[in-house]
Amino acid sequence: MSASTRKTKRASWLTKLLARIKILLDGELTHLLTVNRSKRPWHMPIIATIAISFPVFVGAYFGALPSGIKASLGAMVILNTPLAGKLSYRLVTVMAWGFAMSLCFALGLIAQQAPLLKLPIFTLMAFGIVIFGRYYRQPPPAGLFVMMAGAIALFISLPLEDIMPAIGLVMLGSGFALVMALAYSLFLLATRPSTPTPTYSYEPDTITESVIVAGFVSLALLIALGLNLTNPYWAAVSCFLIIQGIHLRTMWIKQIHRLLGTIVGVSLAGWMLSWGLSIWGVALSILTMMLCIESLVDRHYGLAVIFITPLTIFIAEYGSGLPLSEQAYQTVILARLFDTLIGCLVGLGGGVVMHSTNLRVPLRRMENWLLARFG
Repeated sequence: MSASTRKTKRASWLTKLLARIKILLDGELTHLLTVNRSKRPWHMPIIATIAISFPVFVGAYFGALPSGIKASLGAMVILNTPLAGKLSYRLVTVMAWGFAMSLCFALGLIAQQAPLLKLPIFTLMAFGIVIFGRYYRQPPPAGLFVMMAGAIALFISLPLEDIMPAIGLVMLGSGFALVMALAYSLFLLATRPSTPTPTYSYEPDTITESVIVAGFVSLALLIALGLNLTNPYWAAVSCFLIIQGIHLRTMWIKQIHRLLGTIVGVSLAGWMLSWGLSIWGVALSILTMMLCIESLVDRHYGLAVIFITPLTIFIAEYGSGLPLSEQAYQTVILARLFDTLIGCLVGLGGGVVMHSTNLRVPLRRMENWLLARFG
């Protein structure tokens, strides 16, 4: 073969390689930049925003903003309202998530009194939330805010005598969300064609995948604790968000969305915290951010994360009742970036494990044994 022929073949191979890389990059950019059409009723974001922000305004009115924020955390179960099925099914679903929210928040606060139990209790919470959401095939956000409530409760500074009132506030918020879910479900059933109530049965690998997800979410928290990060709970929440993807490609796109959205979001949070907002300003900010999140979350996840990041910072920091100095909120913002990076990396690693067979085989054997023994 002549030198000119070899040179031509190399040039042809290089051209094909560059063309494939270009197609791959174009495809990834398309996934990153695509804004999807919302599949939810247009009024759902409005109802969710009212339900979640109303307790904050009540707290602001009575000069008890941290109490209002704790109640709004419980009210986030409004996001789990099903858009299909009979009225009883919709209400029972919201009630179940409301009970899970209160229970996880209570367990998190109780575990503060015994620091060695923080990680085991969080692992049990994570496993319960994941298996519940997967068995009943709950759409996003599924157990996200329930897990976030339990994780925040593990680390917020709260005296022992304030534990019961705080749990009561979360339960009160969940009860208010149930009333809103009742009114909204009645409106949907009266204005939209009725849909059959979903039926569920156990699907293979439910326990296996729940163990993997709970294990890696706990690993993210353990790493954050080992590094003595200021807000270690956010590493676990970020990991949960990433590893919930069905396919590796989905998780990869979610990871990029989360990282880019968080970078912009922490900048937005720092800017907003520097305003020195009054309690009414905090309430209005939470309302605005919730409306933006619910309007964007099923259209473009990255854009929603831009507002999810400052919202969770507001909930965690203003909900604790501690004053925020400039140095304090700068520390919070830097910790949030680092927590998110850890959570994304651990979540992507968990996704790779979930889609491999090496670990799934022994877990499937354990699952089959449990189902044969106790099923």
